[in-house]
Amino acid sequence: MEMIVILHQARFLSCNCFEKTNGNGFSLLTYSFHTLSKTILMKNFIFPLFLLCCIFPVTLLAEDLNERQQTYKDLETFANVLTLLQQHYVDKIDTNKVIIGAINGMLTSLDPHSSYMQPDDFKELQEETKGSFSGIGIEITIRDGILTVVSPIEGTPAFKQGIGAGDQIIRIDDESTKDMGLMKAVKKLRGKKGTKVTITVHRPGGQALKDFTLTRDVIPLHSVKSMQLEPGLLYIRITNFQEATTRDVRNVLRKFSKKQPLKGVVLDLRSNPGGLLDQAVKVSDIFLEKGVIVSTRGRNPEQDMIFEAHNNSGKYIFPMVVLVNGGSASASEIVAGALQDHGRAIIIGTVTFGKGSVQTIIPMPNGAGIRLTTARYYTPSGDSIQETGITPDVIVPFQEQIKKAKIPQPWEIREKDLPGHFSNGDGKKEAVRKSNGHTNKEQQKVNQRLALDNQLRTALIILKSLNIVGQPTKSEQK
Repeated sequence: MEMIVILHQARFLSCNCFEKTNGNGFSLLTYSFHTLSKTILMKNFIFPLFLLCCIFPVTLLAEDLNERQQTYKDLETFANVLTLLQQHYVDKIDTNKVIIGAINGMLTSLDPHSSYMQPDDFKELQEETKGSFSGIGIEITIRDGILTVVSPIEGTPAFKQGIGAGDQIIRIDDESTKDMGLMKAVKKLRGKKGTKVTITVHRPGGQALKDFTLTRDVIPLHSVKSMQLEPGLLYIRITNFQEATTRDVRNVLRKFSKKQPLKGVVLDLRSNPGGLLDQAVKVSDIFLEKGVIVSTRGRNPEQDMIFEAHNNSGKYIFPMVVLVNGGSASASEIVAGALQDHGRAIIIGTVTFGKGSVQTIIPMPNGAGIRLTTARYYTPSGDSIQETGITPDVIVPFQEQIKKAKIPQPWEIREKDLPGHFSNGDGKKEAVRKSNGHTNKEQQKVNQRLALDNQLRTALIILKSLNIVGQPTKSEQK
């Protein structure tokens, strides 16, 4: 998806303000513009009255008062500039459009992730976290002032065309992305299924720009995929964190466990741009028995949150390996950080993206929404994910496979190939093997995947090694 955020439920209260709540009772009140304007007009009357009537110490410090007075002056400046535009600009201006532009400028001056969403954009965002949307299938952000790909979603038009994490989008349909803004870029990349969009990409390390013409498609958000690597060893890939992710992961584990004992899991979070905070916490909780999963710290200490694991009675205590890369961001970094800090899994791959901030969606009376950065994530050990990301326990860069000409395999001969060789004496035959639960087609698919993915091969080797350690010897088994 072009952008994935953390979406909290909100409702409009009769007291003319918004309350954002979650399971921990955290709330944030944002007063409407009408209430704010009344406060501004009445400030000169309310404040002296407060001083005369209140017998308790005054809590409003002088510096706070100065800051508020400066804010009023700045608002007056804004109103004056708007009036001048309305009266003297060469063409008649669209006042609403100018004000929206000013709001966007105010938010984007704070960080790359805060933005204003108009009613249609806000509605699309709500639908996106529940089902699907139509676009090219990439997560984007603004890095160093440049529109940058965080990661493509697997199986989407962008993924198939080879768009990768770190690619810089210079133009969209011949329009420069410089100062375009994140929400506008998202809107231009999305569109009806079957329509085309051309993006001009600069790849770090390369010189020439490259155009990609992509056909938009419905981007389904089936976030969990799985396959058996070897008997008892399961591969689970999470492409993003949405409403059904935890349920789907549990279903995969339950279904596999019914067939055979689960000996280990490779959890693939590569190029996972993130998603819903609660889903990242719940997925981590599946594999942890106790302890902190993640904490958030904002401007107000009273609004800080700590999420902890629940006892699963040792249901899933098998060895784990987690795969990450530079496209693993936000929610996927929370999961990797929690499993790493608790020693629950070995992290393999490359350093993650480093998006350790919480975005909260605050609804507005006109149906729009403000996407506001409200806190930072911290791993169980107290480390911030922001900028630094998660450093894997084992650094394994991905190696592109180059097609090579077929080379004749060296001739080999073994004892069993010698004429007249005798058997090993215990009645075992080479041809008699236990089935590993794979059909030939499934085994072919797994072998092909392993041949093309050196990081996954490394993960499987480590997972098998973890299974060998502590296992009873053959004599003990007998």
